[in-house]
Amino acid sequence: MAKILVMSPSGEVYDHDNVRWYGYKDIQNHINHYHNIGDAFVFDSSLKLLNFEKLSPLKIMEPKLDDIDRINEEYDYVFLRGSNYVHNDMQWDQAVSVLKRLKIPVIAFGIGAQAPVKGKIELSQDTKTVLRLMADSTTSIGVRGAYSAQVLWDLGIRNVRIIGCPTAFRRNNPNMQIKLPALDKIRTAGITMRREVSPSYAQNIERYLTFHRDLVKNLAERFDVVLMAQGEVEEKKIVFGSPEQREEAFAALRANKWVADWYLDETMEKLHRERLFYSDVVADYEDLVQHKDLVLGYRLHGNLMALANGTPSIYFTYDSRTVEFAETFQIPSFDVFSGKEFSLEQYWDQSLFDKFNRAYHHTYREMRQFLVENNVDNKMVDVMQKVEEPVRKVA
Repeated sequence: MAKILVMSPSGEVYDHDNVRWYGYKDIQNHINHYHNIGDAFVFDSSLKLLNFEKLSPLKIMEPKLDDIDRINEEYDYVFLRGSNYVHNDMQWDQAVSVLKRLKIPVIAFGIGAQAPVKGKIELSQDTKTVLRLMADSTTSIGVRGAYSAQVLWDLGIRNVRIIGCPTAFRRNNPNMQIKLPALDKIRTAGITMRREVSPSYAQNIERYLTFHRDLVKNLAERFDVVLMAQGEVEEKKIVFGSPEQREEAFAALRANKWVADWYLDETMEKLHRERLFYSDVVADYEDLVQHKDLVLGYRLHGNLMALANGTPSIYFTYDSRTVEFAETFQIPSFDVFSGKEFSLEQYWDQSLFDKFNRAYHHTYREMRQFLVENNVDNKMVDVMQKVEEPVRKVA
């Protein structure tokens, strides 16, 4: 079985292929630190698709270059955890020096490009070099969608395969399908929250936040909702902090003019006090979405976690990343900046989710082919092999 390295891990690994944040029990030690637990979703999901006996991090911040010869002898390949690496401001530390000395394959496992709100993407020389080194070391380089593939193609990188994201396939079931129940049977909903956003991502912050606020309030009137945060400092303090830290968090939110004017009204504050969820353990999110009738909102991986577990989800798109995910998997999606009103009834249409079901099946096959053609020992099954879903007993 393979011995592998990961570049850009996001959390500590336990029980072989499960991920949680570093020192997750010591909340106070990192309660003032922002980390996106969605990155840990991708890391965790990647490991669940791979066969390996040993996993180690590849250090690129302060590498010991003299160790590279040993790494070349001891390990089979490196994989770069899928994320948003291809953008104008990406910093690679010492990755170029490390990758130039590696002789083993460097697998890009669902990486993506981020388009700026205005103008064309302008990549650094380091980013271009890293992408070319990875592409030259492997049969194919795995990207999340068509936009990312085009960015690499424009750099002269032709061996690109669109594979989506490992999070979609974490249950490793090529025959997974979303089947909608009647809308009047829906009782519980998870709302994936993203309060923090910058003008680099969203073209109109006021529209982004006011729509976000109104969506949450409208859904809370219809369903038993949970607000699913993914790592913002104030939200972590509300969930895990002392009483003093909770009030400190609300004071900080009220002091933010954008948040105070466009997001945190009296109803939203009450919902944050009573319905907010956050965890540093990926498995906790999976357990949560498995017990919801519906999950929808702003978070890429929170929504994808739900879909991977057969829970219907709708994306709210606001930048090139969210649009690309929705396009790759044909996920029903609503453009936050369309100027239109959102109606859940219009999206509760099995024909829309059948497009997702077909795209999921196709992309699962592409993901498996990507791993096979790069000689990556993996757990994914041939799409012609029927996978029986375990029966869930209802009490």
